[in-house]
Amino acid sequence: MTLLDQIRVVLVEPEHPGNIGAAARAMKTMGLHSLHVVNPARFPDPQADWRAAGAIKIIESATVHEKLDTAIEDCGYVVGTSARARYVPIPLVTAQEFGELLKEGIGTDLPIAILFGRETNGLSNEELQRCNRHIRIPASEDYKSLNLAMAVQVVAYEVFKSCGELKNISKQWDREYASAGDVELMTLHLEKVCDEIGYFREGRPRHAMVRFRRMFNRLELDETEVKLLRGFLNHVERSIEKPTNG
Repeated sequence: MTLLDQIRVVLVEPEHPGNIGAAARAMKTMGLHSLHVVNPARFPDPQADWRAAGAIKIIESATVHEKLDTAIEDCGYVVGTSARARYVPIPLVTAQEFGELLKEGIGTDLPIAILFGRETNGLSNEELQRCNRHIRIPASEDYKSLNLAMAVQVVAYEVFKSCGELKNISKQWDREYASAGDVELMTLHLEKVCDEIGYFREGRPRHAMVRFRRMFNRLELDETEVKLLRGFLNHVERSIEKPTNG
């Protein structure tokens, strides 16, 4: 399996079917074939087929999801494209730097998802919090907005340029990286335990969970590390359930 086989392009709530077809065409020119579409406004649709041109097979084999969770739950690494700065920043790379990361070896044999947001307002903060990295495509300060398919083309080009002819050269690691789904379950478990022990202040936004998510994604936890943390959280829950001695 090549690195290109691992790449999954995820279009989140695309509004126009023509952009789905154009994105599929951009993918095929760069050797990518795995397309996932989350809650599209119209798809399948003849306009998607027409814009796909020679990439109709990518359109026909695309997987449609109702929610983002199912599109990335089996992925070992998730990156999201964003043109805007965020209040709590996530580690940021350019499209070229992301290609270089792939070439060096991210360290997973699971799918690697690249998220592209809505044409009008991109990815939400909550969706970006599910990502290990953010990708920024450098653009003019006068007008930074790229068409959805153009953004897919730029990122796909950098991926192909760095990894198109290479076999998977994952970093040496003693355990497989945890999937995005497992990390999310662990994070929800942590939030539940924090509630139970009164860690969060009442009436205050839970900014701590945003930073916990950022930390976990930056660390790129492996399967054993996630199991250790879940085991620790289970132990905490058992401890607080035991009645104290008088």
